[in-house]
Amino acid sequence: MSGRRAKTAAIAGDGAIAPSKSQRAYDLLHDRIVDGTYSPGYRLVLDAIGRELDMSVVPVREAIRRLEAEGMITFERNIGARVAEIDELEYHDTMETLSFVEGAAVMLAAGLYSKSDVDEARAINAQMRESLAAFDPVQFTALNEAFHRRLTDVCHNEVLGDVIDNGWKRLARLRQSTFSFVPSRAISSVDEHDAILALIEEGADPRSIELAVRAHRLATPDAFLHRKRPAAP
Repeated sequence: MSGRRAKTAAIAGDGAIAPSKSQRAYDLLHDRIVDGTYSPGYRLVLDAIGRELDMSVVPVREAIRRLEAEGMITFERNIGARVAEIDELEYHDTMETLSFVEGAAVMLAAGLYSKSDVDEARAINAQMRESLAAFDPVQFTALNEAFHRRLTDVCHNEVLGDVIDNGWKRLARLRQSTFSFVPSRAISSVDEHDAILALIEEGADPRSIELAVRAHRLATPDAFLHRKRPAAP
């Protein structure tokens, strides 16, 4: 269970902490929304979810209210609960902002990276490349965030760091993985990471590194916004 989830629970007979029914419903719905099993616009049938989890609709409804408060589910009169559509404008604006502030952070840190900093970032990117064979967009996104944070954390500007942190939090609220919608972007992303690390290692002009980071960050929302959408029924 991830740290961001509530710890509402009951004590099981063996002394272990067992999640409440509402928490179990929340975990199921949250994970299926994040991994793309329930795509934007998907209608959630409370009775069916309750039967799957062997519980009444009451804890399912509680879980849906939590997810609605987090912006992951919308509730429409006479229709019911649906997975929220991704706010494409907010997503683009968030990624655009991150492209500028991350680029600036890496530029400021350009002369500060140690060999271990680069080696650790390269190791994360190697994990990302290995994960492409059995692609899991949620795992890939987590590794992607770890890679980017490894580079930006070296920057000593704490205000920039706060803006970057808020950007990642906003992305998580919008949808944890856009790679679910543009999986082909993952391969290019890993290659671009290698190119950025090469620029850092060779001591390239900080401005060149900044522009490379910025272009890399903007390529994913561009691919998402221009993705091929399924034909309407």
